[in-house]
Amino acid sequence: MTALRDIGRAKINLTLDVLGRRPDGFHELRSLVAFANFGDELELLPAEDLALDVAGPFAASIGSDNLILEAAYAARAKVPGLKLGRFRLNKNLPVAAGLGGGSADAAAALRLIARANNGSMPQALLAELAAKLGSDVSVCLASRPALITGRGEKVEPATGFPACGVILANPGEPLATKAVYATLHAGPLGALPSRHGEILDFRCDLATLLAFVLSGANALEVPAVSLVPKIKDVLAALNALENVRLARLSGSGPTCFALVATEDDAKRGAAHLATKYPDWWIASGVLLA
Repeated sequence: MTALRDIGRAKINLTLDVLGRRPDGFHELRSLVAFANFGDELELLPAEDLALDVAGPFAASIGSDNLILEAAYAARAKVPGLKLGRFRLNKNLPVAAGLGGGSADAAAALRLIARANNGSMPQALLAELAAKLGSDVSVCLASRPALITGRGEKVEPATGFPACGVILANPGEPLATKAVYATLHAGPLGALPSRHGEILDFRCDLATLLAFVLSGANALEVPAVSLVPKIKDVLAALNALENVRLARLSGSGPTCFALVATEDDAKRGAAHLATKYPDWWIASGVLLA
């Protein structure tokens, strides 16, 4: 039987506001999220049994409690008799990197299970499972630009995204999200800000997107830098590249991103960066519209 294939795409938080700590212990977020045209590669060979094989440059970082298997078990609990099978993950994205890799892999697993079962898992069920698996899985399910709120499970699509180039760079030190939030020391959640008149259509224009992104920030950058000071070196190196329009921390880090106008600009920038910092993980591509 032919294996089904999907990609757990790298998730990039272009902005990330932490509005406060909620009574349930989660943090209230507001983040403009985009996805790169590359990521972890996932296959599913449909069968009766469930298994997971992992390969790739970051395979050794994957534990037995992987979200792919958790997604499969959760799906089978909702739909008895669901056909699952053997997953094969090629782990290309670094772990604990601020790129939502585990969540993207779980979302890819849900999409593959749905394809393998020909309509037994409607979109509403996929959305329900995604929200229960983790805060980032909901936005990763579609892997398209969106504004996420709540703890990340509320997803509002953003339209008119320009297909601009992106460079990602990681200094090679994992950084746990929980540690970053603990260092942030966010206060209790107050009244939510009004979003009256907010525009989420970027008209396929990079300048419009940049204006929106520059009006915000990443609230986790300061605590992340305090835990991994090398992040400052990564940001400085990205900002020094030719044609970079913006460089910022993604998510809880330590991966940083830089936006440029085209994929060719991104490729040249990444190649130049790789010659100077051969020990860093570096990738380039485009943001998906």
